[in-house]
Amino acid sequence: MQRHFRILWQDATLRMLTFCGLLHGVYASAIGIYQSLVAVTVFGISDQAYAAILITAMLMAVGASIGVGIVTDQRPSRWLMAMFACTMMTLGTASVWLVNSPTAFVIAHMFLIPLSGSFFGQLFAVGRLATAHLPRIDRDALLAILRAAFAVPFVIALPLWGWAFGRGLVLTAIYPVVAFTGIALLVLIWRRWPRDADAPWTERKSGLSFRASLSEITTPPILIRVALIGVMLSGGAICGTVLGLLFEVTPGRGVADVGLFFGMFVAIEVVVTVLVGQFLRLMKRFTVIALGALQYALFLALLPVLAPTGWVWLLIIPAGAGGAMMYALVIGYLQDLLGSRAGAGASLIALQQLASQTLAAAVFAIGTWIYGYALVSMLGAAAIVAATLAIYWLDRGRAD
Repeated sequence: MQRHFRILWQDATLRMLTFCGLLHGVYASAIGIYQSLVAVTVFGISDQAYAAILITAMLMAVGASIGVGIVTDQRPSRWLMAMFACTMMTLGTASVWLVNSPTAFVIAHMFLIPLSGSFFGQLFAVGRLATAHLPRIDRDALLAILRAAFAVPFVIALPLWGWAFGRGLVLTAIYPVVAFTGIALLVLIWRRWPRDADAPWTERKSGLSFRASLSEITTPPILIRVALIGVMLSGGAICGTVLGLLFEVTPGRGVADVGLFFGMFVAIEVVVTVLVGQFLRLMKRFTVIALGALQYALFLALLPVLAPTGWVWLLIIPAGAGGAMMYALVIGYLQDLLGSRAGAGASLIALQQLASQTLAAAVFAIGTWIYGYALVSMLGAAAIVAATLAIYWLDRGRAD
């Protein structure tokens, strides 16, 4: 593990990506967790309308991510695409802050912010290129550390947000903070992200047309696995959407508990993530992913049952450990489906996120229509178990 940290720190590109991941985590930890509360409790948007916003946003995000992935595989444009993504992130969050209306929220979250959705995949696309010369176990371990850097702000920022909201800070205060985070990312990318002509790696461009690249990405063996991985990882989106709302309607819980809960389980996630390289010495990669998925399903299934009790805090263990084992390794799994094509691999991450967010939005709409937030959580747990068993069966004869 120490060797992997040393490699990361000595490599200027990996070091820059780590700082980008930290800043992006500051943005995601606020927007991803509190946007549902802002929509419903501040701007009065209904549950069903918010589900529609989520679906539209993901369609926009995946379209942008696939387009960016294909374009960056065709021609040198990674720096430009990173700048574009962070510009959209900054404009979207700043508009909600400055205009402060339901219309601004809908436009930002349906159109502007989703156009920044390719940035997460771009981080790992460049990480893939920067680590291509290393053995796969080392590459997976380094990408896991990069994923951990993204998660660190959740540990620090979310408890602070929870503390501040518990003392009366308005929920929309997240938007000026994340807007300035977007500006910081723009400055970092402008100064430190390698320009494509001077990049310290060798990349062979795809030579494929846009249609041919899209056909390659959407072949059935790849698309089925990406969709199933998306269902497995939908638990994060479901948790991000339902936890705050579930705590809001549970006696004895409130918005302050949301930040504390997320911060505690992400602290566990960060610790387990940096240890993932050790797990790979003992188990196959997908075995680790599957064990993580089953733990996360257990967390979601028990969340509505234990929410009114003190036992709910024990759920930070399966939530954190399970999330780490999944999120740290599925990126490498998806990238390997298309070999060394870094941009196409980033597109698969976007397709996985589309599957995750679409399922989460559908489960949210169905669960709240039939019963309530508790059913949303339990339906999510069942979907994760089913997807895990399906992909384990599909990959049963495949070399890890």
